[in-house]
Amino acid sequence: MRLNLVLELLDVPGQLLDALDPIGKLGANIVAVIHQRDVKTERGTVPVHITLEGDDETLKRVLDSIEKMDIQIMEVDGVVKKEKITTIFIGNIVDQDLKETVKVLNNINGVSVADLDLKMSDNPTKSASRIVIEADYGIKKSLMENIKELGRSKGFLVINEV
Repeated sequence: MRLNLVLELLDVPGQLLDALDPIGKLGANIVAVIHQRDVKTERGTVPVHITLEGDDETLKRVLDSIEKMDIQIMEVDGVVKKEKITTIFIGNIVDQDLKETVKVLNNINGVSVADLDLKMSDNPTKSASRIVIEADYGIKKSLMENIKELGRSKGFLVINEV
């Protein structure tokens, strides 16, 4: 079986070698590697295209090993993986209609709210909501701007992950 991956690597010496290390150790074969340092993602990292061969179980172990190394897998066989983004809104959440806030986020292309926690307070302006959002890979920067604008429009303090 063949597996096509796109990994996101830091542009520092040794990153590619570290990413390739578990492939051979776990018994998969490298068919192709495309590593162009001139091409960068919006985060300044290098996307590396790798084609592997092996049985299903071996390829699964390779993917698990790469993820445990905190190497971002951007695509698997052309399917874009999702990024999780956590944001916190503080303010008059309930009166500003939490349902509408979730609807606005879900209507952003490539975005869906995956989890939500609401902490109520005697003072409605002190309520807080933690929202975990799943987004298509590569739209994080524009999504963060949309979240900030949504918070401004509703009068929320917005705390985004860095």
